Amino acid sequence: MSPIAITIRRSIRLSVIAGIALTAGTCVSGTGSAQSASTSNKNQHHWYQIGRASWYGKYFQGRQTASGENYDMNLMTCAHRSLPLGTLLKVTNLLNHRSVVVRVNDRGPVPENRVVDLSLAAADFLGMSARGTAPVRLDVMNRSAEVTTVAQIQWPVLPALQLR
Repeated sequence: MSPIAITIRRSIRLSVIAGIALTAGTCVSGTGSAQSASTSNKNQHHWYQIGRASWYGKYFQGRQTASGENYDMNLMTCAHRSLPLGTLLKVTNLLNHRSVVVRVNDRGPVPENRVVDLSLAAADFLGMSARGTAPVRLDVMNRSAEVTTVAQIQWPVLPALQLR
């Protein structure tokens, strides 16, 4: 076997081992890496999840989502396996620390190693659409103060996205 082939096999093996270790260390009942951290109130827990995000675009444009609405890749929406439809999530790209708030309106992602599928608009906002995937942190915006703050944000007008 050539030295290049050995190096490639070794790096693949190490990637698989690292992925298994990461998954085994952070998975909760097979639904991804859901973790909860206590807030200042002992009776409340802040839900968050760390994992890999992907995005979906024009192939699904106009198709019906799990919530019954038609998918629009230009809206700030996402697909999550288990969170209630309508949940607001703050998604933070852990590579560049950009954040965006999206609404869960679909089920997914299909690949087991992903925790969320973002719309193209959300992926572009996070700077991950060219890359395809990125490590992210998901935070549920469940307290009324957080939701009110999100509702008062002056959202930037994004330029029209070209279909890819």
